[in-house]
Amino acid sequence: MSHTVRNKKKLLTRIRRIKGQAEALEKALGKEAECTTILQQIAAIRGAVNGLMVEVLEGHIREHLMVVDDISFDQRQLDADQVITVLRSYLK
Repeated sequence: MSHTVRNKKKLLTRIRRIKGQAEALEKALGKEAECTTILQQIAAIRGAVNGLMVEVLEGHIREHLMVVDDISFDQRQLDADQVITVLRSYLK
């Protein structure tokens, strides 16, 4: 069973929180809120997305890269390369 399935409830809670923050940002923009309010909301959304990324990434590393017994070295290398690719695109 995938780590995202096991932690589905926790991850969906995070996503719903991000969705709520994005909706609040949309409302603030619609109401022509102050720039500082907009920036603060954007920072909150970024922090929430970063937290979600860390949660999923940690689970992926623990499940796909740290298990030595049933995964070959070549498969672990492929999984590591995939994580590195995702991180590079995320951090651009």
